[in-house]
Amino acid sequence: MRKDFTIGLVVPFAEDKVPFEGPLMYPGVKFIARGVGVRNLTPEGYQPAWDGIIPAADYLAKQNVDAIMVIGTSLTFFRGPAEHDRLLAELRRRTGLPVSTMSQSIIDGLREVGAKRVAVATAYTEVVNSKLKELLVAADIDVLSLECFDLLDFGGPKHKTEDDIIELSSTAVAQAKATDSLGAEGILISCGGLRTLEVAKPLEARTGLPVVSSATAAFWAAMRLVGESGHMPGHGRLLEQAKEPVH
Repeated sequence: MRKDFTIGLVVPFAEDKVPFEGPLMYPGVKFIARGVGVRNLTPEGYQPAWDGIIPAADYLAKQNVDAIMVIGTSLTFFRGPAEHDRLLAELRRRTGLPVSTMSQSIIDGLREVGAKRVAVATAYTEVVNSKLKELLVAADIDVLSLECFDLLDFGGPKHKTEDDIIELSSTAVAQAKATDSLGAEGILISCGGLRTLEVAKPLEARTGLPVVSSATAAFWAAMRLVGESGHMPGHGRLLEQAKEPVH
């Protein structure tokens, strides 16, 4: 893997902090962060941060980054799929760089593992969950079930343990099976604040289904923006089966 590139990250934190998953997943890769300050997990808490995304991307482009990833799933889908797509197009136009979002990353990840029917676990409340469903439906992904932690506090997701996340996801899988006899083809764990790096492998072993989670999918997708595969052993099917992107 090449390491002579720099990936810019627009992050939901108030400070310019690189999420811990990136350096752990791809050590030696240089990440530069610019924070936009999500206040809480509500539309009102996201809006000021949304307004900061384009200025943050402009700042990162001036740091000579090779690509930009916008971290924050709900931050990038809370205004609906059409607004997400417009944001992505504008970021690419303004910066002239390969750009993606955490919302686009989970869609790309689900497509990569062949999961069109999903069981979903989130950190969010119903008002945010409804927007996630809109995003997935617009991407032709069927939501068979959705279980959530019902959190409002921006810092709340980091306090959920791996066992908590595995149990919530397993409940979603069981509910999907109860809803539709065919069951889910994959599991989506949505919220970049949930610590999922060590969750995919045991959850896949328990359920037999591929797992796509916000944080790991975003860094996988970020690597693909610069032409790398994002391959990483030991952390679930999406990362283990990753191949070089086709351009």
